[in-house]
Amino acid sequence: MSEPALVEAQGLSRVFDVSQPWLNRMIEGGGRAYLKAVTGVSFSIARGETLALVGESGSGKSTVARMVVGLLPPTAGRVTFDGIDMWAPAREAERQKLRRRLQMIFQDPFASLNPRWRVDRIIADPIRAFGLTADRGETEARVGELLRLVGLDPADGTKYPHEFSGGQRQRICIARALSSNPDFIVCDEPTSALDVSVQAQILNLMRDLQDKLGLSYLFISHNLAVVRHMATRIGVMYLGRIVEHAPVNELFEAPRHPYTRALIDALPDLSMSGRARKVIEGEIPNPIQPPPGCAFHPRCPLAFDRCRSELPLLLPYGARQVACHAVEAGRA
Repeated sequence: MSEPALVEAQGLSRVFDVSQPWLNRMIEGGGRAYLKAVTGVSFSIARGETLALVGESGSGKSTVARMVVGLLPPTAGRVTFDGIDMWAPAREAERQKLRRRLQMIFQDPFASLNPRWRVDRIIADPIRAFGLTADRGETEARVGELLRLVGLDPADGTKYPHEFSGGQRQRICIARALSSNPDFIVCDEPTSALDVSVQAQILNLMRDLQDKLGLSYLFISHNLAVVRHMATRIGVMYLGRIVEHAPVNELFEAPRHPYTRALIDALPDLSMSGRARKVIEGEIPNPIQPPPGCAFHPRCPLAFDRCRSELPLLLPYGARQVACHAVEAGRA
């Protein structure tokens, strides 16, 4: 039998109440407004695997990441880590023990580091919080080891975050994430704020650490070129739903959903193949008032009447899943 998944999300949904204050609604006559950020998202991540979620800004990727890591409770659905429900009230004690095994790397490394703390204190904080070392000397040795592991010098521990470049700060964030000896790391666009050359260094570092430490990643990005380098499987999100889920090679070689095709067509054609490309038109719809049926139909070149009235289901097609009426009808 196959090994059970380390992380599993089942029917994750998150709704935000964005209504105006009660007095404004009484005076202006408006009702409550709800934003459906995520609807019915399900996936699993095995040990040592990387699942990437991609899509435009506003598609719900970061909301999923925060629910998975335990920063944001889901409105519906559940997240299990190593078989334990992350949000079951009856298992609070077990959930607290899992905190050490879950970490997150944020998009802006400077904003996620305390500017008043030295680097050695930043990295040592999770070690002390979880009681992973016996004394101060052992903690200092562990901090130096982590700095060397991410390509920095142990002497850098005496400096403050503002004394480093963007890429070095992200290395510090990675060292902090590794300080609690985690099994699973959520990476919320960890390279989007960095130069292209530095992005490659950070991605190679994360791949090396994954191979060395056996880490599992949930990788959030809007850059498909980055995802192709990092991921084992890719989930393409649009307006809070997964519209295509496939192994990375299959998705790039033969994308099925029209939105996935448009994202891949937006990548620079470095081989100058001359292949015709379709530019995605329009903007992502308002999640407070989404269009009926398939949310992508106002921008889809393959949309027909069924797309405008009926929500497509995520159906299996071999090793992948696609939510598209055009694919189901053989039009794509």
